Amino acid sequence: MAKRSDTLETVLLAVELLRRIPRGRKISAGELHHQLKDAGIERDLRTIQRQLEMLSEHFEIERDDRSKPYGYRWLEQAKALAVPNLTAQESLLLQLAEEHLKNLLPARLMKSMDGFFGQAKRNLGPEGNARLEREWPSKVRVVATSQPLLPPKIQPGVFETVSEALYNNHWLNLDYKNSGGKRTKVEVMPLGLAQQGPRLYLVCRYRAYDNERSLALHRILSAEMSTVAFDRPKEFDLKKYDDDGRFGFGNGKKVKLTFCIQRSAGFHLLESPLSADQKVVEHQDGKLEIAATVVDSSMLEWWLRGFGDRILDVRRQPIDGPR
Repeated sequence: MAKRSDTLETVLLAVELLRRIPRGRKISAGELHHQLKDAGIERDLRTIQRQLEMLSEHFEIERDDRSKPYGYRWLEQAKALAVPNLTAQESLLLQLAEEHLKNLLPARLMKSMDGFFGQAKRNLGPEGNARLEREWPSKVRVVATSQPLLPPKIQPGVFETVSEALYNNHWLNLDYKNSGGKRTKVEVMPLGLAQQGPRLYLVCRYRAYDNERSLALHRILSAEMSTVAFDRPKEFDLKKYDDDGRFGFGNGKKVKLTFCIQRSAGFHLLESPLSADQKVVEHQDGKLEIAATVVDSSMLEWWLRGFGDRILDVRRQPIDGPR
């Protein structure tokens, strides 16, 4: 058999294992090893065991580890996966999804999809026939709204450990250095990951505290996942945490913001309002008077200061304050 590329071998192994795992009875890695060998797919037993372990964590596959060799089978209620050859459109979707999801899914889960991402890249390669699909990524782009910055360096293994603990609801032991250079060792409950521009943040609670904090992943010097699990707080909502302006260094308090701004500087607010209740009055001198309900935060302050002398009469009235 001709030697295949590592990418194609990974695709073949994942596909063939998923197809050959039965539903009613259990099958061992050794049996699968023999079946694959008979099919002309040469992979060592340890590689097959590692792939089976990963697949059993991310698909509805039962692993019976009460005795060796371990047995694998699809769960009764599972829809056993039949993996066809990817179409050009499916390959394009996977290629775009890989770039978007690489920092938003656990590293092990992304790793388990390597074979499919690899097949998608192969299908869209120069030797393929999917010319229109291959051209599409060069026709679309998400552009920066401010000065582009390179992502800060994250210590090796930190993202993998943090995402794994977040996925499994396990406590994390961190060695963390804040922006002031102070270094502390803390035990945290991971609750969410957020990407803000080029930076990644871990939303968490410190042991014995019930308030949330955002820790920059690039400031984590080392991370170790505990064997101890926790019950995820039902009251925590990552979307609300974001809506409350926590990533903009706010505390969730809303204000009625009013200001005047030169039309040339504030015209984009007519097209992209600050809030659903934004109101605009156009004055004869060419200025725009804006009123909107927003979350008060440091990010809001930085945004306002960015207009310099083109903005004036800035007022913030607490929503629950005197009217």
